[in-house]
Amino acid sequence: MAVRDAASPLLLGLLCLLHTWGARAAVEVNMEDKVEAFLGDTAQITCMFKSDDFGGSGGMTVEWHYVKNSKDYQQIYNQDSLQSTVVKNTPYSERITVDTTGNNGEVVLTIRDVQLSDDEVAFNCYVKIIGEGSGEGSTKLKVFKTPEDPIIQGVGQGISVGDEMTKIASCEVKNGYPKPKITWYRDKMPLHNIPNVVKVDHTITSQSSGLFSVNSDLNMKVEKKDKDAVFYCEVTFLVPGAEKMLETNDINITVLYPPTTVNMLVKPSEGKIKEGDTVEILCTSDGNSESQYFTIDNKDVSRLKLENVTRHDTRFYECSVEDFENFVKLSTNISVEVNYLDEVVIEPTGSVLVDWKKEFSATCNASSSLGIKTTWFKNGKEVVKGYHLSLKAVTYDTAGTYDCVVTVPEIQGMQANSSLQVTVQGPPEIIEKQLNEEETDERELELTCQVRSYPTPNITWGTTNGKIISSSNHMTNVGAKSVAKVQVNITSNTTVFCNASNEFGKDSATYIIKFTKHTTTPATTTTTISPTTITAANTTNNTSTSIIAAKPKSKAKTETPKPQEKAQKGSYGVVIAVIIICILLLAILGSVLYFLYKKGKICNRSGKKDFTKEKSSKDKIVVEMKSDNTEEAILLGVNGEKQLPNDQ
Repeated sequence: MAVRDAASPLLLGLLCLLHTWGARAAVEVNMEDKVEAFLGDTAQITCMFKSDDFGGSGGMTVEWHYVKNSKDYQQIYNQDSLQSTVVKNTPYSERITVDTTGNNGEVVLTIRDVQLSDDEVAFNCYVKIIGEGSGEGSTKLKVFKTPEDPIIQGVGQGISVGDEMTKIASCEVKNGYPKPKITWYRDKMPLHNIPNVVKVDHTITSQSSGLFSVNSDLNMKVEKKDKDAVFYCEVTFLVPGAEKMLETNDINITVLYPPTTVNMLVKPSEGKIKEGDTVEILCTSDGNSESQYFTIDNKDVSRLKLENVTRHDTRFYECSVEDFENFVKLSTNISVEVNYLDEVVIEPTGSVLVDWKKEFSATCNASSSLGIKTTWFKNGKEVVKGYHLSLKAVTYDTAGTYDCVVTVPEIQGMQANSSLQVTVQGPPEIIEKQLNEEETDERELELTCQVRSYPTPNITWGTTNGKIISSSNHMTNVGAKSVAKVQVNITSNTTVFCNASNEFGKDSATYIIKFTKHTTTPATTTTTISPTTITAANTTNNTSTSIIAAKPKSKAKTETPKPQEKAQKGSYGVVIAVIIICILLLAILGSVLYFLYKKGKICNRSGKKDFTKEKSSKDKIVVEMKSDNTEEAILLGVNGEKQLPNDQ
């Protein structure tokens, strides 16, 4: 009994050893649970096997099968030590290849152009090694197709807050695999089914291609706050190794709700309104209802436009809004103030006469709804600020147009203006005594006499011998202007008078015209003019004098009146210059005579000469001018004898 008991453990150990040897001799096959691929791509399924006693592929058999369900088991590939064969007339006959590297214990099945029909198909790898046993494994193929971009569309009409749940938008995504999933969002928060508040209906459509399209409708009972809400839908779908998401663009819905308040707005809203402006009055409410309507001052409008407004448009304007469906009626009002600036009133008005050297004052004012600023201007320059204009000791310079400008500082561009013409009446005043000369062969000068005065003065021209000179007179803004043409006497000075007078007094100017002769060379004589004037202060019954030296062929110029002493100094300078030129000419003549004397030529012609006498008599050179204005210079000999032309 004891022996039998001892033999039992030994037998059990031998059986375990034999089982272990058999397990170690079996073929082990390892494969992935699944392989994922996009529709149309290539998928690779790897079959890895190993056996401890396997040393080569000579006694190995490999078979590939596909299994759609437990009943559909079909071989698509087999390989033994002699050959490898792709089974014909199967769905994969044209789309598979097998790469066998037996030494490495790996067999790879490649499936090209993956189809939707390949989805969820299990591919079985069977490996048998002679003397070692066999093993098998399987991998399931998963196929994916990215769907098109989703499209969202809201309903076209408005949705009332009083309605029951109604469709507000739809979302559709097409041609995905497996089935895409749609989720709705409001203001970035997902929406789920809530009884009587939110309901989402999904419709899944299988296309003939095997792809899926999903349409989703969002139904809601809207509230007033949904008027500003943002809605969109999100699509999630599977891809190899991940899950992805697509979003639609945002949409808003039109929510209809009754008003609770009404508001009015006046445009322009900035600044004050003035007469002549265009004003718009707007009436709005916080409601959004197709059944509400507005009235402004009993006019069925929500916008009232007032053009070229006046102060009479200043008042309260009333706006009403009424919603018939919701039985709501509201109203409010707003004040419109139109500011004005009346025409400027100047006292005295129009045109006024003011006596010379007297005082004058005027006032300027305008009525306005706002504060004003008054300024007086003359010739565009500011004269005084304020409404009061005061002029003291008026002169002809004071006369002119005074503009009073009234502005409203609070409103840009709001201003009014008026003008006052001030005329000063008094004695004549000669304000311009000038010589206008032009280079000419005529012995004639043009003299101008300009006078300021009111009433218009009477201007006459005359000479010392009582001759009246004709002139052309015309009116100016400040008086009159007279132009006279005077014939110049070359043998004596000419004195010309300009006399101006009116009922208040008179004024006059005297022009003295004379010639000055300058000898430039022994053979020629020229005549020049140096115009100068001397004037006296203009008063009633006063006289001014001008001394004018004139010549033929002179240039026109206007001289400012200067003191008589300066005129005399100018004449002395001319005389000194002439004397210096004569001395230089005599020195040159003496040098020439001395040279001829030394050569002995001068004695051959006229004998011996007394040079002492010649030197003492050099100041007796004379100049003659013919009466016909042809100048001829005759050089006299040193003894006072006239030399012949061939002796010169």
